[in-house]
Amino acid sequence: QVQLVESGGGTVQAGDSLRLSCTASGRAFKAVYMAWARQAPGKEREFVARIDMDYGNIVYEEAVKGRFTISRDNRKNMVYLQMNSLKPEDTAIYYCAADPNPEITWPYWGQGTRVAVSS
Repeated sequence: QVQLVESGGGTVQAGDSLRLSCTASGRAFKAVYMAWARQAPGKEREFVARIDMDYGNIVYEEAVKGRFTISRDNRKNMVYLQMNSLKPEDTAIYYCAADPNPEITWPYWGQGTRVAVSS
């Protein structure tokens, strides 16, 4: 059974930074892609960053480009999201997602970690 566990959320002020971590575990599990998504109150879940675990190719959502950085540690099966220059509109539950297949369907999700940014 695959489990994703996020950590690192919290309450910060605008302009501050946070680093989220996600650990993927499960017997013989190896992610091809991992990603971070977020869901703000009253809004749909949206992806903010995705990384190819083998080749390191990265895609960012436009609103976070230049502020957020996704990175990986293949040996630990972990992915990180460094969030700088946080804005109140970044307030959301942040979820980690993983896919063991090249055809992306995101079958595995974490429980989420809350990020709140005050102005």
